[in-house]
Amino acid sequence: MKKNISFVVCLLLLTQLGVGQQKLSEKMAITAMDSLYKDARFTNVDKGPQWTYDMGVVLEGMVEVWRNTGNKTYFDYIQGWMDQFVMEDGDIRNYRPEEYNIDHIKNGRSLLFLYKVTGKQKYLKASEKIYNQILTHPRTNEGGFWHKKIYPHQMWLDGLYMAQPFYTEYAALMGIDSAFDDIVNQFTYMENHARDEKTGLLYHGWDESRSERWADPTTGLSKHFWGRGIGWYAMALVDVLDYFPQEHPGREKLLQILNRTLTAIAKHQDGKTGVWYDIVDLAAREGNYLEASASSMFVYAMAKAVRKGYVAKEDFQESIDKGYTGLVKQFVTPGGPDRVNINHVVTVSGLGGSKNYRDGSFAYYMSEPVKPNDPKGVGPFILAASELEFAKTAKGGKINVMLDNHYNNEYKKAPDGQLKPYHYLWDGQDNNGFFLLGRIFEEYGGKLNTLREAPTQEKLANTDIYIIVDPDTEKETTSPNYMNEADADEIASWVRAGGVLVLLLNDAGNCEITKFNTLPKKFGITFNEDNRNMVKGNNYAEGAIIMPAKTEIFKKTKKIYIKEISTIEVTKPAKALVQDNGDTIIATAKFGKGTVFAIGDPWLYNEYVDGRKLPAEYQNFDAAHELIHWLVKKAK
Repeated sequence: MKKNISFVVCLLLLTQLGVGQQKLSEKMAITAMDSLYKDARFTNVDKGPQWTYDMGVVLEGMVEVWRNTGNKTYFDYIQGWMDQFVMEDGDIRNYRPEEYNIDHIKNGRSLLFLYKVTGKQKYLKASEKIYNQILTHPRTNEGGFWHKKIYPHQMWLDGLYMAQPFYTEYAALMGIDSAFDDIVNQFTYMENHARDEKTGLLYHGWDESRSERWADPTTGLSKHFWGRGIGWYAMALVDVLDYFPQEHPGREKLLQILNRTLTAIAKHQDGKTGVWYDIVDLAAREGNYLEASASSMFVYAMAKAVRKGYVAKEDFQESIDKGYTGLVKQFVTPGGPDRVNINHVVTVSGLGGSKNYRDGSFAYYMSEPVKPNDPKGVGPFILAASELEFAKTAKGGKINVMLDNHYNNEYKKAPDGQLKPYHYLWDGQDNNGFFLLGRIFEEYGGKLNTLREAPTQEKLANTDIYIIVDPDTEKETTSPNYMNEADADEIASWVRAGGVLVLLLNDAGNCEITKFNTLPKKFGITFNEDNRNMVKGNNYAEGAIIMPAKTEIFKKTKKIYIKEISTIEVTKPAKALVQDNGDTIIATAKFGKGTVFAIGDPWLYNEYVDGRKLPAEYQNFDAAHELIHWLVKKAK
């Protein structure tokens, strides 16, 4: 009953804010683009834009909104901001590695994001410069990164977020396996020193030398549990796990640290409002206040940990629901058309320093200014809102989605020099990947898997949706795995039993069709060995397909773009779903208890879904949502 009440209250609040179809994450992102990009805090009149983590936190949120909407405005914002810094040779304007400030590492994640999407080498070269700071960054005696050169011998919770997500993602990309032990150790050192056994909470900072005035002379610890500091640490953990190897023994240690940290956070959630105080454990102390950035970070970390399966849903879902409802009620106010404000964000809290010494006392924390729309609140709120919006769509149980990497089995030299699978795969964020398609599947409850062997009923036993894309020719793969009668029978038997099969082929010359037709013919579908919609340059009209009104699948999509395709011939039990000038473009078939969807192009790969290339009139992103919604319903 409590969960239902929280959900209803949240809906009422969203209605009062006039959210409508535009989500809170988007409204907050629009506010950020209109104000923070021009904010003088991030640009020095003489020196130009400042390389600062504050803006990088906002960019993290922008990435999620772009992926959730397919709206290039958000991508352009990220790239435009970072291109102020990154030169063609990879030099980074106004980045000073010799300062050994761990905050400076944070924006490396934006560089990696841009490299993975665009493939531009300047972003990878710039990332290497950030990584080089890690290699020589000063450490404590046991190996923990100092927070800054000007703060020797100190580890702060903040630093784990600033360095470790980039460090992990870069190591995964470049094949630096030795880094993963170090990454686990950084979290372990911080927890070992900063965790309070009684509450489970983490103190803000630790001074190995015990020489700072803010440090306890015996333990070296600061005095209080600062909310945003713990929030940085929790966000670091869930972001690191995205790229941390599944098979590494240290992964389990990270999961245990995450579970302990989130459990302590949940216990200190304010029962009345659902959010958290600036000093987390001192709710009753006069002067303490409910703080937006820490509350957003806690909701984000819990919600992402649940979605990814890092923690048990039953342990945290109530805290997530109460927390998000509280965020909206306590902190979010309208900010004009398509905008909202996030209020009660503490601007900064630190320890020590040469001017206006920060002694870590309660009075010090309460003395720092609190204001609306500080970027350290804006970014985490966008992330928290994105997670809750994402989870809302995915209600109704998991669907196992299997992507073939057997018939489509191409390799390419990766940045680490190794040959690795690529082309129409879940992890591909470049034009040729299915990263966004996979994300949409996840939004509707899909769990992503990849099959690199020939399919059998046994291998497909736990699969609900099986996708085969662009079977290889000899020019693409030295020894292609061709479709054969035995494989086709296995797949057909799986479909007959209730499986949902998705066939995304290609035009003749770019796809093996003759042998592959052994499979679709079993359902009354034959791919023609032709080439249609051969678009010249950017003459997008040559690839336009007008969708029939209210098809079984595409009820809102009116116009899509699809180039270089093979057309389809259908016989029973198949039927044409979309036709154009006498050609069948999309076909479906009911086969036993199962369903088949077929189109002669990979179609929904990133290049034609992410909004960066196609004119807005083409609704490929919307079509992907409608298709996946239909596939999931068929699978259920």
